[in-house]
Amino acid sequence: SKFDWRSPSAYDRVEEADITGLAWECLRRNPNFQADHRSTAKTIPNVSPDFRQRWGLFFAADPSRSYLEQTIFWAPEVLPTVVPVRPVSLAVGQSRGTLDIGDLTEGQLRQGPDGWHAVLLLHKVEHRVWFKEAPVVAGTYAVELPLDRDFEFRADAGRRLWRALNGRSPGPPLHSLSTHSRRRLGLALRALDARIDGSTYREIAEVLFGTERIAERDWRTHDLRNRTIRLVQSGLALMRDGYRALLRPPSRKK
Repeated sequence: SKFDWRSPSAYDRVEEADITGLAWECLRRNPNFQADHRSTAKTIPNVSPDFRQRWGLFFAADPSRSYLEQTIFWAPEVLPTVVPVRPVSLAVGQSRGTLDIGDLTEGQLRQGPDGWHAVLLLHKVEHRVWFKEAPVVAGTYAVELPLDRDFEFRADAGRRLWRALNGRSPGPPLHSLSTHSRRRLGLALRALDARIDGSTYREIAEVLFGTERIAERDWRTHDLRNRTIRLVQSGLALMRDGYRALLRPPSRKK
């Protein structure tokens, strides 16, 4: 396995990632996605509509590389915090909030069939922007906010982008994961990597929880056996399709 599941420090980047990075760490372990990438996606810059629908990615991303080693472009239909914008002309005297894309690399700004997609890093926070028309350096833009199920989260992402462009702290997003949830997700991915590597549930439990907690009791009825199995099952679910739930926040009832 290319993932050193026996080393807790190897998963620090998983626990420190934002939601988009966490989702990628789950998806890139999927063998079907890896095969799909080998056969089609890595040969073309813009993936096919079928590939996009299956995996939720707008452009090909290399499963052998982490989210820290490449820019991951999630399609707007799976990531509601992508901010769609169009250029506007402001009246004389109106304040301007410009999107400066002049310093973006080719990996941060990509052209697709429905416009240009950019990942901006402002004050160490990523903002994902969808230009419906050809972007203009230092241009002024308006955010599009369809009144759909994602309105609240898209509006919040637009507000945070506006604050960052005006030199203010964007503030916390509406959708985030607790420290406890991140740790459990990191543990689930470790357990998944171990299982893919051919380890037994007992071997996984001994590494994750310590041999001293298991040796004194019968393994088949040990509570850590059930916990380890649940962790592996959680990792499998995240790898197969559960990563989409990380990207799409649950509906807010109030």
